[in-house]
Amino acid sequence: MSKLKEKYGVIGDPISHSRSPEIHRLFAQQFNKKIDYKKYHIKADNLEQFIIDFHSSGGRGLNITLPHKMLAMNSASALSPNAIQAKAINTIYFNGNEIIGDNTDGIGLITDLCNNFQVEIKNKKILILGAGGAVRGIIGSLIKENPSHIEIANRTISRAEKISEEFPYKVPIKTCAFEDLNKKGNFDLIINAISFDTHNKDIALSKNIISKSSVCYDLSYNSSPTQFMLWAMKNGADIAIQGWGMLIEQAAESYLIWKKIRPDTSAILEQLNVTSSSQVLRR
Repeated sequence: MSKLKEKYGVIGDPISHSRSPEIHRLFAQQFNKKIDYKKYHIKADNLEQFIIDFHSSGGRGLNITLPHKMLAMNSASALSPNAIQAKAINTIYFNGNEIIGDNTDGIGLITDLCNNFQVEIKNKKILILGAGGAVRGIIGSLIKENPSHIEIANRTISRAEKISEEFPYKVPIKTCAFEDLNKKGNFDLIINAISFDTHNKDIALSKNIISKSSVCYDLSYNSSPTQFMLWAMKNGADIAIQGWGMLIEQAAESYLIWKKIRPDTSAILEQLNVTSSSQVLRR
């Protein structure tokens, strides 16, 4: 009798675009394993019951994507320090009857920036565009790298201020509206956490935030360079990167939590048919 595959999945709304099943199957293949990893389109009203049922049916772990990262915390009986800090979870694992929430987004971003692209963050000026849930997941990890300061720009300043108040650490966190960025000078690292090319078309960012040495990173990812990447290069950035690497590195951290071993991520982009010319643009 063949051994049943271990059961994992990713929850979101929408979810059809997710590449997580492919990524985790590629991870498992590195260890000559097969896993049952599926996409689950779950509405907010059904989220808690789905997690309970998934656990009861023998599920081993879940990834959580938009828009459920904050809501899913309510289903967890325990939270990791990263999840508590982020006030959001993207990974669930089970320990007996416990449902444990974790967050690997921040370490995924840092691994991509610092290990894959050799970006230096210490003593650098960082600008984050946006103040949504994605920012909560990364800001704690950025702080640990000791930048000189972090500026959060958002359409609604109060949302940015709320995040800055929740992270009262040694690194100064400042806030401003998008239209005030022209007064802020340039930044070493600019991280985009807004939908740059859809409902935020009216946001006019100052090109003064970019210098010829600026690194621009888009948390979103696409099969071609994103609008933010194109804008960054048009205005003189040194390099513009989209979030494929973060997606893969955060997934590897989830796999490590579940399986106690971290997969090699170096070949995954090629295996997903993501070209280097779409992932990164250089001056």
